[in-house]
Amino acid sequence: MDEWYRVAADGKITLTLHIQPGAKKSECAGRHGDALKIRLAAPPVDGKANAALTEFVAEHLGLPRAAVRLKSGQTSRRKVLEVSGSTPAAVASLAS
Repeated sequence: MDEWYRVAADGKITLTLHIQPGAKKSECAGRHGDALKIRLAAPPVDGKANAALTEFVAEHLGLPRAAVRLKSGQTSRRKVLEVSGSTPAAVASLAS
């Protein structure tokens, strides 16, 4: 298992992410230390990047947006998301 995500006993998956807002397009950009780097097309203003991040992850995992919750890192580039209703294999596919 990769170190950028962890599976809890209740089945929820915690993702550690490094976010680069203001990119040309939203995409996964590989590893950044112990986190997965995601470039977002949204600007880091008024929570737009946070909303774009949860939408991006939910869309790639085929989940409703409500299944992805920002756990920490509201104003930081380093964010922790909690995902409900997905599998570790689906989450790992984000990095590829």
